[in-house]
Amino acid sequence: QVQLVESGGGLVQAGDSLRLSCAASGRTFSNYGMGWFRQAPGKEREFVAGINWSGGSTYHSDFVKGRFTISRDNAKNTVNLQMNSLKPEDTAVYYCAAKYGTWSRGYRDYNYWGQGTQVTVSS
Repeated sequence: QVQLVESGGGLVQAGDSLRLSCAASGRTFSNYGMGWFRQAPGKEREFVAGINWSGGSTYHSDFVKGRFTISRDNAKNTVNLQMNSLKPEDTAVYYCAAKYGTWSRGYRDYNYWGQGTQVTVSS
């Protein structure tokens, strides 16, 4: 089992920055690829960014590329999402997720999920 707890969400204005963190506990964190997803009201959960076990391979969806950066610290069992230049359309609940092996864009591929953290961006 892997337990995931997100933090760092909040209410900000357009153009501001937030840093989300996801703390993992349980099995060996470095065995897992990690992903950040988000879900806005009435919309499907969408893939935001992914990172492989070492942090050497990352992927950012086009709608956040250049604004968001995923990173991980295996010594601290954390994965982070630095979000800059936030837009109102970034408003959603953000979830981190873990899957054995490398990251995937498909939310059904992930075995473990955090409870989510709300990000609200006002215009």
